[in-house]
Amino acid sequence: MEAKDLKSHDYREPMGAAIPAVLPFGAGAETALMDDANGDAAADAPESREATITPAQHGHRLDKALVALAPEFSRNHLQGLLEQGHALLDRQAQLNASHRVRAGQRLSVVLVPTEESLAFRPQAMALEVLFEDEHLLVVNKPVGLVVHPAPGNWSGTLLNGLLARQATAAALPRAGIVHRLDKDTSGVMVVGKTLQAVTALSRDIAARTVHRRYVALAQGVPLQQRFSIEAPIGRDPQVRVRMAVVAGGRPSRTDVAVLAHSAGFSALSCQLFTGRTHQIRVHLAHEGLPLVADSLYGGKAALGLQRQALHAIELRFLHPLTQEPLAFNCQPPADFSAAWRRVAGAVGTSLLP
Repeated sequence: MEAKDLKSHDYREPMGAAIPAVLPFGAGAETALMDDANGDAAADAPESREATITPAQHGHRLDKALVALAPEFSRNHLQGLLEQGHALLDRQAQLNASHRVRAGQRLSVVLVPTEESLAFRPQAMALEVLFEDEHLLVVNKPVGLVVHPAPGNWSGTLLNGLLARQATAAALPRAGIVHRLDKDTSGVMVVGKTLQAVTALSRDIAARTVHRRYVALAQGVPLQQRFSIEAPIGRDPQVRVRMAVVAGGRPSRTDVAVLAHSAGFSALSCQLFTGRTHQIRVHLAHEGLPLVADSLYGGKAALGLQRQALHAIELRFLHPLTQEPLAFNCQPPADFSAAWRRVAGAVGTSLLP
């Protein structure tokens, strides 16, 4: 795309009644479903179930009896409900999963939902919108915001915010998310608002026609001013929460340019040609250039940063419906900018396009 053809966006400011039901629970037993009777609150109230321990269950572990009462939940989750006091035996809390039940005892449990089941619910949040039309939303993702629900982050994600912002997002794959940034990486992201846009953006990303550029601060100074890192990335066989350069990994390429260096630190521009998980972090660490403060990949806290020094500064692509060239340039947050100036000196800001 020629620069004169682009529509460029440059952002430089910091950034009723209960209805009982009876279900089978072993021979001669019943399960009562008890709902909140307060109108709309009933829809969100946790379900409760109650049953009588049958002669066939006499002597079973309490958690086994709970599995029979609520078979759609995992035993681990039900054991957690026990520990939290949500299960009662003869109206008394019983916290011991291995407790042996007796025939005729009354077992009840409040089925508090799993965190995972709450992951895809709308949650209103403030988003810094850089551009929006009927098909697209471009945002500046702040540090600390998780893009998609995952273990340890089942709520408060960008996906939850998108579901609250646009009701139709619930019908889209991943609420329209077509690419991701790590939790502690800031910067520009595009989201599709229609199925047409999501499909076209996903296709263009796969075809590598979407231009994504990052700026980074690394420990160490490369020997070359410009270089490419082409190394396959897969799950680290030793530390499963990390990715690594591994034989048999997915082909991955990152182009790197050194913009400045000082006191053993380098200010880098990184262009992605593929979009593997943690790609820039993994590739630079593999070259002996871990990101500042990226503890997962060997980086040490420095330059006033306590999180990985990575920012998605530029995004260029064709509008998925109109084919109009679009470009977005989003400046880093204050902590990154201050660290950048310490490496690049007085000309630091001018090196950030």
